[in-house]
Amino acid sequence: MQLISDIQAMSEQIDKWRKQNLSIGFVPTMGYLHEGHLSLVKAAKENDKVVLSIFVNPMQFGPKEDLASYPRDLKRDTKLCEENGVDIIFSPTAEQMYPQNFSTYVDMNSISDKLCGASRKGHFRGVCTVLMKLFNIVRPHNVYFGQKDAQQCAVVKHMIEDLNLNLKLKICPIIREEDKLAKSSRNVYLNEKERKAALVLSKAIFLGENLVKNGQRNPKIIIEEMKKELLKEKLAKIDYVSLVHPKTMQELEWIENEVLGAIAVFIGKTRLIDNFLIQELQ
Repeated sequence: MQLISDIQAMSEQIDKWRKQNLSIGFVPTMGYLHEGHLSLVKAAKENDKVVLSIFVNPMQFGPKEDLASYPRDLKRDTKLCEENGVDIIFSPTAEQMYPQNFSTYVDMNSISDKLCGASRKGHFRGVCTVLMKLFNIVRPHNVYFGQKDAQQCAVVKHMIEDLNLNLKLKICPIIREEDKLAKSSRNVYLNEKERKAALVLSKAIFLGENLVKNGQRNPKIIIEEMKKELLKEKLAKIDYVSLVHPKTMQELEWIENEVLGAIAVFIGKTRLIDNFLIQELQ
């Protein structure tokens, strides 16, 4: 396995693979890898080569967010990548990705302004910009994201379609802990009491999902019940609870066929997200 931090060196390696007609699977991450990331690596093994990027992207963090404290452990991540068959870790510096006088951005006028985009101004501008750069450097045939970041998946799909990018987006299921908490690099922030409190997220998600599956079609009723569940936990502070169309992120007035139930909740100072996706109702 190679660890490459230089953009030019990464591009040269991709040139070699492309000339050999090798398929390339790409897993973009911000590091501090967990089983969710590794499930994406496993899916990407359907390609001849797998590239995993580790880059804590400063552009997608707000001024009061956790850029400085975001967990980093490249040595640990490298070991996990070696054990799971990654061919290259691409880990550029911020100075390489955003050199002096950098001034080109990828903006989106829909999808990205709702849910996490509404509470994290500029977040998806940063996500789209860095992903466009990474896609251009790695030039993958297939790119892999986790369903836990459902809005990000929708944003990336829309960007790929809008800009005619020659790659396929593969979305993989949410990976959960044994107690059902969705895997997240930010879980490391939680102390013992907060970790226990965080279970309220999955409880609310499963409650909402079951209400839909059992015939409830009024989003207002489902959201109210999910909020009641969340507010049973004193350490939980709700950012949003929303039922939206999974492609447009538009709030639903009535559930017809497809629905994404998405939540963002602060447990102490840690902001966590979770969701359920139903693509076809029985």
